[in-house]
Parts: sequence; structure tokens; C-alpha cells
Amino acid sequence: MKYDQNSRNVSDLIRRQFLMLKLTKKADYGLMAMKHLAERAPKGSCSAKDVAEAYGIPQEALAKILQRLAKAGLLRSQHGTNGGYMLSRDANTISAFEVIQAIDGPLFITSCVTVRGECDQTDRCTIREPLRKVNESIEQVLKRIKISQMREEPETIEIKKPAELVTIV
Repeated sequence: MKYDQNSRNVSDLIRRQFLMLKLTKKADYGLMAMKHLAERAPKGSCSAKDVAEAYGIPQEALAKILQRLAKAGLLRSQHGTNGGYMLSRDANTISAFEVIQAIDGPLFITSCVTVRGECDQTDRCTIREPLRKVNESIEQVLKRIKISQMREEPETIEIKKPAELVTIV
């Protein structure tokens, strides 16, 4: 299945593939900001205010998101009159997964797929492994989607159908 780059943002693309996955507003805002910064990279840094105004995002919320992305090493911040944020590495090396993880932490579709795997049904559960595979497939898709692919260029992203990603036996 192919999608062109005119998709509004990566969360729209992901929702088409995995209806069960819902990104937080913070993750959406973070991905939008990273896309914006990637498009404006040749012009230098952008302030949180500029990015917020470009997308109608609350400035205070975006400032916190950008700080998290900087703390995770995905952005560099510059202080001063010409300060702002810029990508810390090339946009084709930063994945959607890294951005989402920096903002929301680890991505798990169910509690049994977490590191501790806590669940009341652990002893009786027969779907833990299939759910782990689904979670892993979603993670792989997000790792393949790069910030540079979200730019408004006539480029396509190829994503396999969910059935091709996971085979549950």
C-alpha cells in the first residue's frame, strides 16, 4: 500500500493502518513540529511561537514538547534573539518512533506487553504472544517512517498491510 506525502501527518497514516493505535495530541504536535523544523532547516532555527502559530497549537504545550524533544537529543535549542529550535540530526535519520517515544515514553498497546507485563489474566492469557507481535510490528512501522518522509515533497512511503506485518499462528 502506498501513501503520498500529502498526508496531514504521520498519525493519519498510522490510523489508516492500525485503527487501534491512537497517538496522543502531544505526539501529534511533536510530529508536526519536527516536520516543520525539517522543512525550515535550511533557514535555521524556529521559535516555539513560530511553530505554534503555523499549526494553531497552544504555545505553552508546544514549548514543553519541544523541551522534551531537545532533552531526548532530537532537537537543539539556541538561546538569544535569533534563537529557537532546530533538528539535531538530518531528518532522514529521525524516526516517528523516536519522536513518539521521547514525548509519550514506551509504546505499548496493552499492559501485558510492558516491561513488567502486569495483568490480572497472566496465568490464563492465551493472546500475550500475538499481542507482543502486533506491538512489535507497530514499532517497526514507526521506526521506518522518517521525519524527512513527512515533508511536502512528491515522494511516497510504502507501508505493508497489517496482515503482511504480523502472522499470528
